[in-house]
Amino acid sequence: MDPIFVGIVSFVVLFVLLALTVPIGFAMGLAGLGGMAMIIGWSPALSLFGTTVYETTVTYDLSIVPLFVLMGSVASHSGLSRELYEAFNAWFGAFRGGLALATIGACGAFAAICGSSVATAATMSQVALPQMEKYNYSDSLATGSVAAGGIIGILIPPSVVLVLYGILTETSIGDLFIAGVVPGILTVIGFMLVISIITRIWPELGGGGERKSFSQKLSALGKTWAILLLFVLVIGGIYFGVFTPTEAAGVGATFSFLISAMRRRLTFQNTKQALLETVKTSAMIFAILIGALTLNNLMVFSGIAAAISAFVGGLNMSPSMIMAIILLLYLLMGAVLDALAMILLTVPIFFPIVTGLGFDPVWFGVIVVMIVELGLITPPIGMNVFVIKGMAPNVKLSAIYLGVMPFVLAQILLIIAVFQIPEIALWLPETAKAFQ
Repeated sequence: MDPIFVGIVSFVVLFVLLALTVPIGFAMGLAGLGGMAMIIGWSPALSLFGTTVYETTVTYDLSIVPLFVLMGSVASHSGLSRELYEAFNAWFGAFRGGLALATIGACGAFAAICGSSVATAATMSQVALPQMEKYNYSDSLATGSVAAGGIIGILIPPSVVLVLYGILTETSIGDLFIAGVVPGILTVIGFMLVISIITRIWPELGGGGERKSFSQKLSALGKTWAILLLFVLVIGGIYFGVFTPTEAAGVGATFSFLISAMRRRLTFQNTKQALLETVKTSAMIFAILIGALTLNNLMVFSGIAAAISAFVGGLNMSPSMIMAIILLLYLLMGAVLDALAMILLTVPIFFPIVTGLGFDPVWFGVIVVMIVELGLITPPIGMNVFVIKGMAPNVKLSAIYLGVMPFVLAQILLIIAVFQIPEIALWLPETAKAFQ
């Protein structure tokens, strides 16, 4: 049987399994394993699958994933998210749309210790949505700002998605982390501008909250020192070459425990919850990773990856046009595929093409993550939208999608800016090399 035909059938099987709500990691693993068995036989296929599982779980570099997840979980269960929101609320809350502005700011800051967009959205919704409901914010602005603010979680380091991209492509994870800082900050600023504009045009969407004195603002800001310390330790350590990214993850996880203990927030119950959450999240990530690697083996053995690379390489187009088509494909896939799965499935195919065209691998990683972010709030999937729907069951799904649309437009404009001006992502990593 023709290997390429087997590969195509395996992908059809994959989408059928996904339609039957089989978890995506298992769906990719089953489709990949079945396809490999059809090409090389069951015994070699099972042997290769066992090797994939073993090598994935014992890889030193991948220990960064549970460590960063643990850091974010401990910080979340220690109440740092509420203090962040209160600090931004103290400074921005009195402005028109101020509670939504505070939500975006708090999401951006919380992203500095939490590498998951879904976790950021779920955590911040618990503190932000009740406040916006209290001040009669529209459902669309309230839920839309939380869902959009959550997507910053996988761009501002530490980012699990950037870690996996770095391991798949053998690109420096430290450079990827540092490259995500400026686009992440610009995303926060862009989303705040969106809120300022739409609340000026439609003031009824959300007014100002309680005005705080300058001393109250300083007091609220002072309570966020733990977040700042963790960010400086992790990203500052990587930037100045003090730690490797894996060491920085260990330092971050350790200090999150120490800070929680110093603040008397480290109870048995929240420690148990943080550890269980870390195990569940890490297991989910590794299941998706193993499934994707199994499917990637099939793509190599079937010749699909080589055929796609040859087809794209034979197009009579400029490198920029080919790159634009690849990014458009990512945009379309982001609307229907899980973020991690999309990265793990497509990067092994597109990365050799992109680097062969002369594009920087760090820049490509950042811009792909920005597009993956967009997929988290665009229909028909929009994972963050469904998370917010779960947190606010009385709000219509259509209202949440309406609320995120202005942020989708802002994100598209920012992606275009980074595409046209790669220095937005590359400037900071280049300066870091002077200190290392």
